[in-house]
Amino acid sequence: MDIVVFQQQNSGELKVEGVLKYGKGLTITKTVNVDSYLPDFIENPEDFIDDDFSADLVLNFLKHPDLVDHLMRLCEKKGIELVSAGKKGGGFTPFTCCGLGKNKKLGAYGEYFGLPEYKVTVNDNVIADIQVIRGAPCGATWDALQEYIGCTVEDVMTRLPRQVQYFCVADPSGFDPITGKSPVHYAGYVHIAALTKAIDEATEKDTK
Repeated sequence: MDIVVFQQQNSGELKVEGVLKYGKGLTITKTVNVDSYLPDFIENPEDFIDDDFSADLVLNFLKHPDLVDHLMRLCEKKGIELVSAGKKGGGFTPFTCCGLGKNKKLGAYGEYFGLPEYKVTVNDNVIADIQVIRGAPCGATWDALQEYIGCTVEDVMTRLPRQVQYFCVADPSGFDPITGKSPVHYAGYVHIAALTKAIDEATEKDTK
């Protein structure tokens, strides 16, 4: 799967590293980095982003709303799927990268990245093994699992949200006015929900 990345001042660098490290069958064919001074209003966004790109998927880490809008319109015109976490408009716009739901249109990227999924083995209320099936492109889903093997379920449930928030690269100041939560808080919530589901499934399997 060919992916093109658009970012401002290397804003997507850590997530791109996570995509390449934890995904399979994914290739970053082009990265467009806008690092020049940007006015509050960009009258001609094509001066910064042209239409000379093709891909199966575009990852948008741009911040300026005029550039974001221009990129969304370009992708719609080209028929390219677009993921723009935390943005509004066309394409897939989850609150955070780890809030992306599954969709066949996202191909291999959607299989590995988005709402987290775990597979857990529990023995006598102790975590014997944790595998990540799907997670955040920044790598927080994988990085937060350090030193959890051998810990009690209660200990992991308490520590995981804090660990995820520590590794999360989302902007903590980006509060949602409706929920009052920041992307970092949201990341902790979806990960603990995923772990709870995995532990419940493992427990139910053991009791059958």
